[in-house]
This record gives sequence, structure tokens and C-alpha cells, in this order.
Amino acid sequence: MSIFSSLFGSSENEKPITSKMNWIPLVDLGQLNEIIVVSSEKPVVIFKHSTRCSVSRMVLKQFESEYDLDEKATPYFLDLLEHRDISNAIAERFKVEHQSPQLLLIKNGVAIYDVSHSAIDVEDLKLKL
Repeated sequence: MSIFSSLFGSSENEKPITSKMNWIPLVDLGQLNEIIVVSSEKPVVIFKHSTRCSVSRMVLKQFESEYDLDEKATPYFLDLLEHRDISNAIAERFKVEHQSPQLLLIKNGVAIYDVSHSAIDVEDLKLKL
């Protein structure tokens, strides 16, 4: 195992399945309508992740290790490489610029918080809830 693999993990077939988080995989464009409906009752977090990017992988691992908001928000996970069409639709529908990694907070169908890279922070997210 290389030093980079030991620091950042392997990108081969990486999925959030082993995560302690209860991610809802975002795999269908129709789920964007679901997110809008759900967000009127409970905020929705969308994490957009590139499985080929070590920075994205590092930010994801940090976010998952600190996340303790299951009761306060519904988390969705988007694999950008498999679902770039959904990422593009998110940018258009929620009026945000595409980034990777990227975290969005949706309330009442509107993106009220949009950060990327090292700005992704659970403590900052809590302040927006």
C-alpha cells in the first residue's frame, strides 16, 4: 500500500457503505423532487463526492467522522462520477455552482448553505440548521 493510499484510502470502487452514516444514495433525478418535499419537514444535506479525488475522499472521511445530525437532517450522498447528470441538475435546480467535494443544505426546497473543499465542516453546518 502506498503512503497516499494509507493517508487517503483507495479510490477503487469506493462507496459510503462502510460509513456509520445513514446515507441515502442519490441515484435518480426524480429524487430531487423527493428532496424538495422532505426538506419542507426536515433539512436535507447533500454531499457531492468524486471517488477519484483524494481531497474529496479526505473531506468525506472527516465529515463522516464528525457527523451527528441524524435526528436533525436527512443526508443524501451523490457519487459524481456515476451521476454527473444529477450533479448538473442540482446546480441548476438549487442555483449553485458545481463543486467537488460539495455540501449543500436544503430547507423548504432552497439551498441555504453551499460549501466546498476545506470549508465543509459539521460545526458550521450545525449553525445553519
